[in-house]
Amino acid sequence: MGLLSFIKEAGEKLFGKGNAQAGQAAKGGPDSGADSAAADETAAQAIKQYVKSQNLDADGLDVTFNSADGSVTVSGQAKDQQTKEKILLCCGNVAGVGQVHDLLTVATPADEAKFYTVVKGDTLSKIAKEQYGDGNAYMQIFEANKPMLTHPDKIYPGQMLRIPPAGRKAA
Repeated sequence: MGLLSFIKEAGEKLFGKGNAQAGQAAKGGPDSGADSAAADETAAQAIKQYVKSQNLDADGLDVTFNSADGSVTVSGQAKDQQTKEKILLCCGNVAGVGQVHDLLTVATPADEAKFYTVVKGDTLSKIAKEQYGDGNAYMQIFEANKPMLTHPDKIYPGQMLRIPPAGRKAA
């Protein structure tokens, strides 16, 4: 996939309260070089831990964060295309992240999903109607975005979702 763009102000708030340095890095705050590198590493570890908290992993998973441009680079080998896409979304749907550089490979290649950025007024039914021509297909989108989504009504503007090819079962 290469490079994915995200809305930097939207997403999981992993930086800040529990880790002021990572929060400063994510916001591009003023830090000395050494402090900035340490904050970037702390932010990268927070993102990696978030990915693992979603029961997602890849062989040799490596995540780096660059506070200067709000980008994440993720590498390793995912077991399948769906896992890869979910890891990328976990890395990008974080407040403070504007881009994800995708260096992940896949052990079992498959067709790639589309990605869709939620806008104000969207529902999964509305998105399903636009993408599949059937609003009742919203559960396919919901299932494709588990465990990041916990309820079909809990989506937010700026969030990026996986839209699997019609008829492809979500894992």
